[in-house]
This record gives sequence, C-alpha cells and structure tokens, in this order.
Amino acid sequence: MQLWNTPGLIQLLFLVFFTNGGIKRCLALENGLATTPAMGWNPYNAFGCNTVESQYHSNAQAVVDLGLKSFGYEYLNLDCGWQGTARNSSGDMTWNTAAIPDGIPALGKFIHDLGLKFGVYSDGGFFACDTVGGTAHFLGSLGFEVQDAATFASWGADYLKYDNCYAVSTTDFVDFDPPIEIEPHYATMRDALAATDRPILFSACEWGVQDPARWPASAVANSWRISNDIGPPASWDNLFRIINQLVPITGFAGPGGWNDLDLLEVGNTGLTVAEQQSHFAFWAATKSPLIISTDLNEISEEAVAILTNTRMIALNQDSLGQSISFKRRYTNDYDVWAGPLSDGSTVAVVIEMHNSARAITFNLSDIGFTSATAMNVITGASLGTLDSSYTSTFDAHGSLVLKLSNPVITPPSTFTFYDAAASGNVLAGGASTRIVNNTITVVGFIGNGGTLEFNGIDGGVSGGTKLLSVDYINADFTPTNTDCSNCRNAFMSVNGGTAVQVQMPLSGQSWDILLDGYLVNLPDFKPGKTNTIQISNPTAFTPDIYRLGIM
Repeated sequence: MQLWNTPGLIQLLFLVFFTNGGIKRCLALENGLATTPAMGWNPYNAFGCNTVESQYHSNAQAVVDLGLKSFGYEYLNLDCGWQGTARNSSGDMTWNTAAIPDGIPALGKFIHDLGLKFGVYSDGGFFACDTVGGTAHFLGSLGFEVQDAATFASWGADYLKYDNCYAVSTTDFVDFDPPIEIEPHYATMRDALAATDRPILFSACEWGVQDPARWPASAVANSWRISNDIGPPASWDNLFRIINQLVPITGFAGPGGWNDLDLLEVGNTGLTVAEQQSHFAFWAATKSPLIISTDLNEISEEAVAILTNTRMIALNQDSLGQSISFKRRYTNDYDVWAGPLSDGSTVAVVIEMHNSARAITFNLSDIGFTSATAMNVITGASLGTLDSSYTSTFDAHGSLVLKLSNPVITPPSTFTFYDAAASGNVLAGGASTRIVNNTITVVGFIGNGGTLEFNGIDGGVSGGTKLLSVDYINADFTPTNTDCSNCRNAFMSVNGGTAVQVQMPLSGQSWDILLDGYLVNLPDFKPGKTNTIQISNPTAFTPDIYRLGIM
C-alpha cells in the first residue's frame, strides 16, 4: 500500500485521541504575559542556594552595565536560599536575614530602580529546594498559596519561579515519580497569583515530572520545565538529555506559554565556547526562556558575545512563537531541527554530536527543501542560494543556524508501510505484541535477546540503500544522564548485513504516544520483495515498533 508520509500526522491523531492536550495547546494562561519567552538572570547555576544580597546587587548592576538589559534581559530573579525557615506570627513568608540583611522589599526596590523586573522564588511543597540534601527546610508555599502570592505582590514581584521539592510530604525531598498529581499545586498558585491583580509571570519548575506539556501546562503557567536540572555542573551530556526530552512536545508551546529547557550555562565552566554557542542557539530557536545563570562579574567576552547576538535573540523573540521541531538524526553524527518564523522564512539548526572538529554536509531535503536563499544566523553572513546541500566546518559539538527564505519545496516522500505485527514477521526471544488504546498493535520487548524480523520487504528494482520511516513508542524517561538519556537504541540490519545503530528519542512519557516519521538510511537491500529487516539490541530494549515505511 502506498501512503503519503506526512510528518506529525500519526502523532497528531494519537495526541488528540490518547491525551488531553492535543498537538497544539488547547488552553492558554490568559494573564497577558510572556507573549515571547522571558529573558533575564537567575543565580542558581553560579551560586546554588547560597546567593547573598551583595551578589544579587552586583549581578543586577552588571545586567545593566554589560548592556544585557538593552538586549532584552529584563528579569532579575531570586532562587532558593532567600527564604526563612519559620513564618512570622501572622503566618507570612519570612526571609533569610543572614543572606538578605536589608530584606526582600529593599532588594526588589534596588532591582526596580535599575529599570529591571524583580522575580521571586518559592516552592509548591512543604519546604523549598536546597543544595544540602534537603536539610535546610527553607519555607515552601504549599497550603499558603493565597497568603504568599499576596506577599510577593506586595513586594513588587514581577515573576515567580515555583519549584517542586517536598511536594509529597515533609520527608520526601526530591521525588521524580510522586504518588500524587502535582498539577493542582501549580494550578492553586496560578489562581492565587491571579487574585493579586498584579501581573506576575508564572514559571512552573516541576522538572518535567508527569509530562506537564500535556496537562496542558499552557493553561497553568507561562513556562514549564520540561526536564531535570541542566546543572550544575554544566556538561554536554546534560544538553543531550534535555534535547531528547524536548522532541515530542515542541508543538505544545506558543505565545503566553513556553517549554522551559532550564537556565543557561553560557559563561560557566564545563562547556567549551562552541558548546555554549550550540546550547544558546538551540535554546533560542526552541523558544525556551533565556535566563542567564552565571556570575556576570566574572563572565568572559566570548560568553557575552554569545548572549548578545541580536540575530539569535530575534529567533527566540519572534512573534510567531513557534519552536523548531525535530527533523532528522544521524546517529552519533548530527541532528537537524527546523521551524517557521513570522516573516515566512524558516530557521534550520544543525547540532554536531561528534566531539571532534570536522566538515558536515547539511541536506536541505531533511527539512523538505530543494533549494533556498540562506543567511548564517550566528555570523550574519549571507550565503546566497543553496542548492540541495551546504557543507560547513563545525567545531566539536558546534552548530550551524541558517535562516532560509525563497525555498523550493521538495515533493512529499512516498513510503510503502509494513506493520510490525503483520503475520509474516518473526518475533523471537521475548519480543511480543501489545494493543495500544484499542487502536493499533505494536511490538515491544525487542532487545536483550528479543528480536523483530520484517519479511517480504520490497527493495525496488535496484536494491541498495533505502530511506526508512519508523513509527515507534518510547517512554523511557530519565531525569539523569545515561548512555542514551531519554532515548533508546535500535540496531537494524538488512538481509543479515552489518547492523546500523538508530538512536531514537522519547515519543512521550507514556507508552501510548506514538512518534512517527523517524528517518534512517539502511544499506544492503536486494531488488524485489524478498528482503528482511531485523531489529535488535544486544544490551538494552529498543522502542516499541509500530511500523516501517520504505521509500
């Protein structure tokens, strides 16, 4: 059977029928804020929960002195450690007088007097987060939402970052799999903030727990964390974990509500300059809030240059508000992401996954173009018309960001699809079928001895290398860095040939959400309809496979 492979079509159907959210946001938080992603500064990646008043003062001043304010970095936000450990006689929130001796109202005034906006921090739990294993017992807002929201408003707060420690009990510090629904904690604070009649941007810091994009979080907050912390310390592995976790949820963000990939590590040790550039480029193009989190008194000129690239900031603040989305992964090689801009152009981001400098050829067909007029967004260089491809030199873990206009569109690819559960296929070693939402049948438990073999695959008249489209389910969510954080590896071989590693990111955080159209080239096809494709993994499980398409 011949079908058009429309990227996102199956995912759209599954999200409509199998979740409450849909592929795009059904609801939006109507507080008039965050029509573009927030930009600002937060101390956590630089100072943890130990930030003191003088550091808030000096970094607020540096936002102005370094010119960051003029580039759009307008929020100066508190993080953990500012709170007291006991409420006053009226039950009001108190502050840590050792860390903030002049008090929070005075600090807010200092920040406002610099022309910046003032952000506070609290927690939807019994106590707030800390960096001493949960022993600090800083005040949380659970049960005091209305009172604390009124207090924050009285202090002139413009922003609230709302964390998720101690959400379950007074003894459960950090729980990535809580036995309760945490959405109500955030909805309660949303309503408390609305009742103050002060415009306070609401940033939900729930670490991606319970798949907030599909609550949908856009009805609860102006931004929501999609993942566990980016650090500290900064590392490329942290970035890769977060990139994989974003893949299935780019369509849930838009004006008023954004996927938050966490604080920026630009300026901190642990990432090379090229890695910092890739980090910033990806965060900007995915429309994540851009919250600097380094000591601005020590920041390098290279880091400032990355943070103040007006062309990159323009991508982030583009009025269309549409994130780039995942297009193609060349395993252990490079990623291709792309998305539209308000002026009708397209931004393409290529992220080099190799830890070595080299040349990479970006194929325009990976984003559906035959040719286009290009501008290098990082450098500002005009590249003229690109035909079919563009080869560029990348630093290790470097990036290429292109703004493409006047494209010639590639006709949609035509695939012949083969269901994994078809009767002619062979399941062995524990691989087995399951029915998803009474609708489709997938094959799971492939790997660790289990194999799935497709038979009767048509190699066409010439055989050779073929483009495959894979529809799969992978909900192997992890908040920590692993060999394949928030992804699973499948090894695919054709007619007994050498297996090709295919690194497949999350499709969602439940095992009933399908991701369609993952593309991979496989060699060793023979002419005719006698080809076999075996999927395996000798040491781990692959995703559950729904079907393969062959072009």
